[in-house]
Amino acid sequence: MTFLTGFSRFVQKTFALWVLVFAGIAFLNPTLFSFVGPYIALILGVIMFGMGVTMTVDDFKGVLKQPKSVLIATVAQFTIMPLLAYALCIVFKLPAEIAIGVILVGCCPGGTSSNVMTYLARGNTALSVSATAVSTLLSPFLTPAVFFLLASEWIDINAVAMFKSILQIVLVPIFLGLIVRSVLGKKAESYGEVMPLVSVIGIVLIVAFVVGASKDRIIESGLLIFAVVVLHNGLGYLIGFFAGKVLGLKYADQKAVSIEVGMQNSGLGVALAGLHFAASPVTAVPSAIFSFWHNISGPLLATYWAGKTDKADKVTTAKAQAKN
Repeated sequence: MTFLTGFSRFVQKTFALWVLVFAGIAFLNPTLFSFVGPYIALILGVIMFGMGVTMTVDDFKGVLKQPKSVLIATVAQFTIMPLLAYALCIVFKLPAEIAIGVILVGCCPGGTSSNVMTYLARGNTALSVSATAVSTLLSPFLTPAVFFLLASEWIDINAVAMFKSILQIVLVPIFLGLIVRSVLGKKAESYGEVMPLVSVIGIVLIVAFVVGASKDRIIESGLLIFAVVVLHNGLGYLIGFFAGKVLGLKYADQKAVSIEVGMQNSGLGVALAGLHFAASPVTAVPSAIFSFWHNISGPLLATYWAGKTDKADKVTTAKAQAKN
């Protein structure tokens, strides 16, 4: 188990690399990962089950300890990213099938990787964990509702069907994971350390399938989609940070809100696109590219903030020593 835990951590740290490698393989051999298609919802369900196993009651107690910060982070999550997505679709005049995919990933809740990035950035990790938990639990209601409001001009949307899908592939597995965690107690912690490896494998397979199925459209519109995803992600960080600042949050909280807003549960976006827009595989491409890109931008931003915090700590320590 020690080797497996170490290997799991290594794979997590190099997640973006694996996404890039397998996406490249799928691009060269589009049919290689076609077997993944029918199992996308099941794979995401397993990932969400793993999330449930790693969650504790303390994740939700944080809501009571800092309700204002969690409320701001959650509201920002379901307003900033969806509205940014809509604006980018209008500005770039994206084709309908791509616009739907961009808005879909914008309407998804925060991803668990945001918790790790917030920790590395010296942000308020407890706030990030609580905000991710709350946004995930609210996603069956808010993701279909916001998506319907913003994307219905491009396509007819069955919000009820999407609500049912998110219940099945997000909430039910998470609650099952929580039950397993409560029954196994500390034994579940060792399994929880390995579950991120399962998540990485699952997301890599899903992304590879999407790339293979959408090769022709990626050749045609790949650079445009990539540019939109980079802007979406970057502006999410920026506006999330300043939203926290304007609303009077502490600096550590501002960093947590920024990362929570900018990093999406893009795996859910891919799964929903596959389930509800299977006739147009390119709809899942924005979510797939987001999976790759935010695992590059997140660590870069976290490293910058960590370095800035370390410098500030050194200055404070030097001043304290000078006074003594």
